Amino acid sequence: MNIVITGSIAFDYLMSFPGNFIEHVKPDKIGKLSLSFLVDSMTRQYGGCAPNIAFNLALLGERPVVMATAGQDFGDYRAWLEAHGVDTSGVKIVPEVFTASFFVNTDQQQNQIATFYAGAMAHAHELSFHDLGRPVDLTIVSPNDPAAMVKYPAECKALGIPYLYDPSQQIVRMRGAVLREGVQGADILIVNDYEFELLKDATGMSESDIRAAVTRAVIITRGEAGSTLWAGGDEIAVPVVPPQQVLDPTGVGDAYRAGLIKGLALGLPWRLCGQIGALAATYVLETPGPQTHTYTLAEFVARYKEAFGEDEFTNRI
Repeated sequence: MNIVITGSIAFDYLMSFPGNFIEHVKPDKIGKLSLSFLVDSMTRQYGGCAPNIAFNLALLGERPVVMATAGQDFGDYRAWLEAHGVDTSGVKIVPEVFTASFFVNTDQQQNQIATFYAGAMAHAHELSFHDLGRPVDLTIVSPNDPAAMVKYPAECKALGIPYLYDPSQQIVRMRGAVLREGVQGADILIVNDYEFELLKDATGMSESDIRAAVTRAVIITRGEAGSTLWAGGDEIAVPVVPPQQVLDPTGVGDAYRAGLIKGLALGLPWRLCGQIGALAATYVLETPGPQTHTYTLAEFVARYKEAFGEDEFTNRI
């Protein structure tokens, strides 16, 4: 399957706070919030939604194309992605700026406070599926420059390209009418449970409205509670795969999306797509950063069997 991944490319600055954010939030002062957290550690990792998803898809045996914008400092990151099976030919370099940066602080309960600097990502709307020069069987519109997230669904509809709509972190930046346009006609909608409530509020659409507007499936990830897939009139609950350790949640959702897309590429039933996503997500949770984990496809299948047993996925690989 020809898979194109759109979304941010970023460097992730990951910080760890040795406490719980909620203990320092005064409800009666929430209207004038002013907080500072002294962290224990900080690391810089390769990140961004598009390469995170692509990296995990490559681990699962695909060679996805990343269609995104990066800055003058992208050289080492490009080499890393290419070495791990990701096609970066769709990445446009904006030489006068730096690659986007994501600053996230995680507390002991895995709650996060984040800030994102757009950098080269602000030029993502300059890219077009009309100029890609290759067939596209499936794409994902993941968090990116808001103008790009308006443009890409419209182009996908015009060109007949099925797309997964993933507005997630950008819901708060986008107008309701724009979000409705992205939802309507999407092949699949995927957000977490909190983002789903934000999406309903922003668009004025009910759960049933959203499910009716999406062509194939609406998928809600629920953290430790797993995920829910509404597809073909069915509601499918998929549990998490218990982690061996919990180090960092950054990029867990991106890995879930990669696993889901792998299942779609194989033409598997929805439950199995969700289960592949659940296991891919757990691998990320067990490591510090969104692209520091590794496994062979055989190792992935063996662990999948332990969690879910033998099924069509294990028999296809």
